[in-house]
Amino acid sequence: MEKHLYELIVFSEEFSLVNSPAFNGCVVHSICTEGTGTFLYNGRIFKMSKNDIAVISHPRLVTEIRSDDDFRCEYIAAPDKILHNLLPANNYAIQGRVSLFNNPIITVSDIDAARFRTDLANIKNRIDNTDHRFYQELMRSLLQTMVYDLFDFHAKTNDSILTTDRIGYITTRFFTLIEGGRPKTQREVSHYADQLNVTPKYLSDTIKRVTGISVSTHINSAATAIALAYLKDNTMSVSQIADEMKFSSLSYFSRFCVKHIGMSPAKFRTAGAKKY
Repeated sequence: MEKHLYELIVFSEEFSLVNSPAFNGCVVHSICTEGTGTFLYNGRIFKMSKNDIAVISHPRLVTEIRSDDDFRCEYIAAPDKILHNLLPANNYAIQGRVSLFNNPIITVSDIDAARFRTDLANIKNRIDNTDHRFYQELMRSLLQTMVYDLFDFHAKTNDSILTTDRIGYITTRFFTLIEGGRPKTQREVSHYADQLNVTPKYLSDTIKRVTGISVSTHINSAATAIALAYLKDNTMSVSQIADEMKFSSLSYFSRFCVKHIGMSPAKFRTAGAKKY
């Protein structure tokens, strides 16, 4: 059974649990308020001290969690599939995600630390407010405020995070294609490799190394978001959507939806749309 949004957003102060299996598919947003803690992530040791924020997009990669007796932190874990749609609609969102995977720590001022803690408190205080008529919209707006503050904090110390090396160039160009809506009709890795003049293996290895997620997952996530938008609209039939997205058949589109949305297009329209 699919969980409701209030079951998927978690507020905690237990640093030792940031890599909990319960957070698979989530992004953890944590701030250190006292003391010092460390963790291994993406093959490197990172340290958190007071006013350090950690944005951990793949909690399962976190190991060797340690902290001193004075260490205190607060964090919100929220589903990445929800957060992804709340990102700034520009290339900074792409570069910021890549940069934060390489180094998840953002050191902020006292003022910004207080602002971020307010963001966390606002989310925490409304998680259980499920009788709110616009609960889904409310929680998304609070999460989006937190996300925009985080990107603001990050941008202050990363005025230019565009890299000039080949890996940075390929990664940037790939995500530009993805954000431009290319997965609507192009869902093969080979297409993106051709566009970037590299082999599919090189592209796959590069994106996996930089983001921790496979090329196919990025492509299918973007295609799923497009399919969901069409299905929610109701102005096109399921068959027309399949044609618009250039699926080879209606049955193939249905299998895609079952795999990536969790239900068939018809079932989504009759019962599932309100959950998204």
